[in-house]
Amino acid sequence: MLVSKLTTLLDKSLALNPAKQIHAQILINGFSDLEPQLIGRILVSANHYSRKTTEYVKLIIHRMQNPDVFSMACTIRFLSQHGQFQEAVAMYLHLHSSGLFPNTFAISSALKACARILCNVGVMIHGQAHKFGLCNVVYVQTALVDFYSKMGHMDTARRVFDEIHGKNVVSWNSMLAGYVKSGDLAMAQSVFDEMPEKDVISWNSMVSGYAMTRNMEQGYALFRQMPERNSASWNAMICGYIDCGKIELARSFFDAMPQKNNVSYITMISGYSKCGRVEPAEELFGQMGEKDQFLYNAMIACYAQNSRAKEALQLFNEMLKPDVNIQPDKMTLASAISACSQLGDLKFGTWIESLRKKMGIVMDDHLATSFMDLYVKCGSIDKAYKLFHGLRKKDLVAYTAMILGCGINGMAEDAIKLFEEMMDSEINPNLVTFTGILTAYNHVGLVEEGYHCFTSMKKYGLVASVDHYAIVVDLLGRAGRLEEAHELIKSMPMQPHAGVWGALLLACSMHNNVEFAEIAAKHCFELEPDSGGYFSLLANIYASAGKWADANRLRKAIEENGLTKLPGSSWMESTNTF
Repeated sequence: MLVSKLTTLLDKSLALNPAKQIHAQILINGFSDLEPQLIGRILVSANHYSRKTTEYVKLIIHRMQNPDVFSMACTIRFLSQHGQFQEAVAMYLHLHSSGLFPNTFAISSALKACARILCNVGVMIHGQAHKFGLCNVVYVQTALVDFYSKMGHMDTARRVFDEIHGKNVVSWNSMLAGYVKSGDLAMAQSVFDEMPEKDVISWNSMVSGYAMTRNMEQGYALFRQMPERNSASWNAMICGYIDCGKIELARSFFDAMPQKNNVSYITMISGYSKCGRVEPAEELFGQMGEKDQFLYNAMIACYAQNSRAKEALQLFNEMLKPDVNIQPDKMTLASAISACSQLGDLKFGTWIESLRKKMGIVMDDHLATSFMDLYVKCGSIDKAYKLFHGLRKKDLVAYTAMILGCGINGMAEDAIKLFEEMMDSEINPNLVTFTGILTAYNHVGLVEEGYHCFTSMKKYGLVASVDHYAIVVDLLGRAGRLEEAHELIKSMPMQPHAGVWGALLLACSMHNNVEFAEIAAKHCFELEPDSGGYFSLLANIYASAGKWADANRLRKAIEENGLTKLPGSSWMESTNTF
């Protein structure tokens, strides 16, 4: 009687709490054979991913007296469908370690997860599929084609593809997408032409391929030929024009779309962000009635990437309000932390770190690097180092954050050591890396090493910015090599800003050099006529040289014109804008 009642309940949609009550009855009465059915029903009833739901399902699986393939396969498939790829792979490995034979659903879903996170476990799964005689199943073969394509192993993907008997459109699309992703448009076009049946995904892949290679003429020609289009077709064209720097053409396609989706809005907002146009992005964001996490992420990132840190944090706070209640993810937190870095707001950044822990958001390398940047800019070098040493893979962004942080916090030897370590790892520096390492050389007065580093920028295809010149002028000037510093300024391919001439003027005050001080001050006065700081500095230089009349004349001018000395500002303020 009770079994019949429980079975009836398990045929209906189940929320988590009622499912727990049914599970309690199953355990109390020893009906463990109903647990696989319970797991299947919980997962089928879940409309979206919920950590509580999946944790409960995994708890049932790990405590089952008789683990079964069905339960684990359903869970792997659910996790893979909802973007929890690492968890899906982990569940497959648990299935394997339990001594169970995987079914086609478990294998194809696990392969999909491996493909998305570029996980080599997929090769092992291929071996198991072969061992259990599942390599002739078209769904498994198609998943293998997709896996090897995304891993960049196109020869292996092609071999598997050629072995498929009765290829379906999904098989052809997997092969086509692989060639597109690898940039082999000739082979992609060949597969496309061979396809016995094309669907909208096939056409979209080719349009996307030409858009990726910025061949928008060919992409547009294909777009016009399409027998049917969906939102992804239009979005591919919009994305292509954005990548080509043609934001107005992208907007015209966006406006012409018969039906826009969130991806369309996100693509346009990201496009406007890339070209520094925040207002049109805000306008589009405001047009959306129901906003999701991805839309908030795009707009918060737009603010953070365009030095609108306060707006980024305001929007971040808005999404957390009870009436909005959209949960942030790693990308949201990374943008919010970037905004904190720009503002030097360690307090708010620390609160975000506690929120991350509370929500169970895993600290991956991207997010860890964002926190590192915050910590180094706020002087918490020890915290930054701890995160740096815990990175799975240290990339350019991570090294640059640490080098710059050590440079601006007076830890010159650490910065130099990190720079050398980065060079040994064959990671090429970028402009911000050079800002950090030149700052370090400047701090310890290593003039020759710093100048050599500056001239080496050309080797990496980099053009020094005004700010790099300012650091080197400061480096030469502090060492008393004022004439060299002046010559360097005269050789600049761009107009020097006040920070460059200010660095020379400051050096002149250190070495009591009136000649170059007058030249530098003249330019500072022209570039920032309202700043009394330069007048005061030159007046002090005159006084040190015994030129009291000139010193008094300048001090009188400061008082008469109501000039104010600006707070200590220099080229360092621009390091946030790289």
